[in-house]
Parts: sequence; C-alpha cells; structure tokens
Amino acid sequence: MCGRFALTISPAVLAKIFQLSDVPRIKPRYNIAPGQSVLSIVSVGKNAKREPRKQLWGLIPPWTSDIKKVTGMINARSETADQKPAFREAFIQRRCLIPADGFYEWKRGGSKKQPFFFRMVEHEPMALAGLWELWKGPESQFIESCAILTTACNTLMQPIHDRMPIIIDPTEYNLWLDNAVFSAELLKKMLHPYPAEKMTTYPVSQIVNSTQNDLPDCIKALDETMTDDKMLF
Repeated sequence: MCGRFALTISPAVLAKIFQLSDVPRIKPRYNIAPGQSVLSIVSVGKNAKREPRKQLWGLIPPWTSDIKKVTGMINARSETADQKPAFREAFIQRRCLIPADGFYEWKRGGSKKQPFFFRMVEHEPMALAGLWELWKGPESQFIESCAILTTACNTLMQPIHDRMPIIIDPTEYNLWLDNAVFSAELLKKMLHPYPAEKMTTYPVSQIVNSTQNDLPDCIKALDETMTDDKMLF
C-alpha cells in the first residue's frame, strides 16, 4: 500500500537526475494524497524522449463511462498487474516513474495509528514504479491518471506494514520506461522490495493524517515538530 508521499525536489535537480530537458514549475509538496495531481515521468516517441507529465493519482480504466462514479485505483499489486484488466495494457505499454522524497505508512497501535516517513539513507530522491492511462471522455475530455505498483515489504517496513511501493533503481530507469520492452517476465525482475539497508524511517507528526496539511513539518522527525502535535486545519 502507498497512500501518501512527498516531493520537494527542485526542478533543476529533477531534470538532472531523470535526464529531462524541461521540468514544469512545481512547488514543494509534503503530503501528496490520492486524487491529487502528481508529477510523472514517461517515455514517448521513437526516440524514447523522457517527458514530465502531471497526472491524476488514481488510475482510471479507459473503458470508464462516467468518472464521477469511479474511484481511481491508486495502487496496483506488482504480482498480478500484468493479468488484471485495469492494469494489463498499461503494464506493457504505459509505464512511468513517479519521483518522490519518500512515502508515508501508518503503524497500528491502540486507538491511534502512528505515521512513519520512509526515505533513502542519504536523502536522495527515489523513483516509484508507476503505470498510467489516458481516459477519453464523451465530450473530448482527456485525463491522464496513474497508479503506483506495490510489492511485499522489506525488513525495514515489516514492523509497520506488509506492503511497500516499488522503488526502481536508477540503473533500471531506461529499461522500465522503454515502451519497446513487452516481456512481463523481464519487467517483473525489477519489481521486488527495495534493499532495506539503503533506506531509513522515522516517526512523524500526526498532522500528516489530514490531507489539508501540506507543510514541511509533515516530513520532519517527530521530535523536531511541534511539541503539542496539534492538528492544523
């Protein structure tokens, strides 16, 4: 499961890391939630040029007749994505990378759930594995949407949750984005839990529980945030 993440990287850094010729102006976001716009990187054309796109987080199947009655699918299980009708075509033809500083997960305990932030040890950006679709409406509407692939948790996440988003290693960016690669068997070799020793985690304030809170305090370690941990509305 991956239900929230953060992206505060500057456009210049994004362009360098993901080899982009242009990146739209984006403001730092500390609490990205389902149903919101996210930055996605896709490969297009015969030259496989990488392009940044703004997509709706929550994949809308192309056969959907009324998007008002559909809740977009924010996650896709990597083990079965190539078999499920909603994801099968996108898995083969429309893969993407979703840049992030890190992601959140909640640990159950008593009457409250404690949020944790997961990121790389050196705080470098990560690229979440995604699938995207283009929905065409009856009145010439076009909406691009995406879902994040998940897998079994690594040992770092195990005490918190049994699933985690798939993080693509930088050496495999080209392969994941290559639309000429149709082999599900080859693609699935990239879809595994990210090495726990390359990641770190810490508890954060419960202000992240509300999607209305999009603040730097969301990603700070709990002992660095407000002492009263009061929700901000």
